Amino acid sequence: MAAGIENVKDYAVVMRGITKRFPNVVANDHVDLFVKKGEIHAIVGENGAGKTTLMNQLYGLINPDEGEIYINGKKVNIKNPSDAIKNGIGMVHQHFMLVSNLTAVENIILGSEPRKGAVLDIKKAKKEVKELSERYGLYIDIEAKIEDTPVGMQQRIEILKTLYRGAEILILDEPTAVLTPQETEELFEIMRKLKESGKTIIFISHKLNEVMEITDTITVMRLGKVTGNLKTSQTNPKEIAKFMVGRDVLLRVEKKPKKPKHEVLRVENLWVKDNRGLDAVKGISFNVRAGEILGIAGVAGNGQTELIEALTGLRKAENGKVFLLNDEVTNKDARILREKGLVHIPEDRQKHGLVLQFPGYYNVILGRHYKTPFCIDGFLDMRYIIDYSKKLFEDFDVRPKDPKILAANLSGGNQQKVILAREMSSSPIVSIFAQPTRGLDIGAIEYIHKNILKLRDEDVAIILVSMELEEIFSLSDRIIVMYEGEIMGEVMPEETSYEEVGLMMAGSKLEMIRSGIK
Repeated sequence: MAAGIENVKDYAVVMRGITKRFPNVVANDHVDLFVKKGEIHAIVGENGAGKTTLMNQLYGLINPDEGEIYINGKKVNIKNPSDAIKNGIGMVHQHFMLVSNLTAVENIILGSEPRKGAVLDIKKAKKEVKELSERYGLYIDIEAKIEDTPVGMQQRIEILKTLYRGAEILILDEPTAVLTPQETEELFEIMRKLKESGKTIIFISHKLNEVMEITDTITVMRLGKVTGNLKTSQTNPKEIAKFMVGRDVLLRVEKKPKKPKHEVLRVENLWVKDNRGLDAVKGISFNVRAGEILGIAGVAGNGQTELIEALTGLRKAENGKVFLLNDEVTNKDARILREKGLVHIPEDRQKHGLVLQFPGYYNVILGRHYKTPFCIDGFLDMRYIIDYSKKLFEDFDVRPKDPKILAANLSGGNQQKVILAREMSSSPIVSIFAQPTRGLDIGAIEYIHKNILKLRDEDVAIILVSMELEEIFSLSDRIIVMYEGEIMGEVMPEETSYEEVGLMMAGSKLEMIRSGIK
């Protein structure tokens, strides 16, 4: 899809030779991007491929070191977001930029308020926002405060904010990351309506099934360069993944049938409070058996974090009981639980999984550093520790393979591999994985999924907490769904659907869904 200078007029966006350097890294290396008017164009790539950096230059958040930008055939100089808005470009960021104590309408007009003399004309603002909302099917409660508004609605408000400022080109950065399947489908309907009305949409995503469903064309990036320009109708997820990673990738893990054995962990009527002192987990009960993966699905913020912290000794349970191999371990501290064989791959790998200023060889022995063979007579055996860590780095394909490198200097995927290496090598009987592939690229995800299944084959009981429904369906033997601290239902992956689990994630109980009441 090479476009010469003579036909830039055919495109809504042309970025030519865009180069952006940061200390020690070339984030964009002479990147060319061509986006046709009125299409939905995906930009895909692994973490660190340069996707968001490229879009931040189009939106004026950072400035390129080299290259040219054309909007609707006209060369432009975008120094800041105001310049981008003047050129009809709007951006909806992955983390919403809304003021939580203002209403929806106040957020939408912020910075572009209609006035009657020196006074804000709120009546006119409400009328304009209502008309926009109806025109594009972006239905919202314009009087609701953001803090009282669900995530899917907040996203609509962000899109309306860009449209209110006259955006003809919309950049959506990972827009489905925090949505239920139903909210994702609603977003896609909105995107289709925007496209029909002549808007151009640039869609940054790592979810290849979504890219296949909603886009017209795809630009693939790897290590700051463009590796492929594809027509969506003429490609498939496997080919896209190969352009992203540079090799064939197993997109869906092969999970062999397995009969779970004895019960390993049991939770009875557990109640846990959050940091504000409110009930985050409300009387839930479940169990998990040896050689079984129990998936816990749910949108973030529905009590999963507090549940996992209570099970791993990081937070006190207010009521209820936890049993490990029939021994009660409620509110035991993390060290006792680790010694009993419970390991935890935390959702925040940097805050709870690693000491970033420690080298790799210290990080792979954390939690066992005081035991032999790592510690003899109160002193660390450094020669043994370094030899041991070199072997783990080799076995778990941590790159670079030098355990003397500080954890802070490893990529997210390699930081996760260090945590996996440490936890998996400690002979666990229960492994709790919280968002194990969050923010990781396809190659690292494939590796982590294989290792989770390896533990299952070794008869470890596994709890997998993930917002990625594909991951939950692909790996789990049983699924429970959490909403506002309660279990909405328990299902087998082969006997349910994304829609049914999505409805439970949005607060419908399984028995009500199956009896036709939603």
